[in-house]
Amino acid sequence: MSTDDLGSVSGQGGVYLSGDITINESGGPLNVDGPSYWQATCDSSTTDSRCGARIAVNTGASGTGWFVLDNIRGRFSFEGLTLRTRHIDSGFDGDGALFNADVLEFGLPNGVDYENVSFTVANANSARPTDSGYQQTDIMTMEINGPVKLEGNLLVFPTGNP
Repeated sequence: MSTDDLGSVSGQGGVYLSGDITINESGGPLNVDGPSYWQATCDSSTTDSRCGARIAVNTGASGTGWFVLDNIRGRFSFEGLTLRTRHIDSGFDGDGALFNADVLEFGLPNGVDYENVSFTVANANSARPTDSGYQQTDIMTMEINGPVKLEGNLLVFPTGNP
């Protein structure tokens, strides 16, 4: 396509994503009072602790408080997650006109399908179960199966000086 022809084309930028993510379908690391070893089965019927993936976020200024999503396992699939920029110059009870800038917009997927998904919400005194003196308090464990319909957008507003 020539430069002149391309100059007459208009459109919108953005990304439309679909995906399928499986975590620890065929096993994963398991830490039990000693060195790590490979747990052969990490499906939702497994009662072994710390069989799935782990996300730990430090919440304490001294590095001692950790919010944990532990034992994450199962299959997540989605279709229709969008990512684009959007100009806001109106709405938001008049604040849009004052803002008058671009934001990043995440459009939630039309639906998410969960298959044997489970995770534990906990807090801990360190990030890794293998750390000396490690202690974790499990708050609740979630198990999810089936489809979920999502609607709406997440807007990310830039901050700071240009």
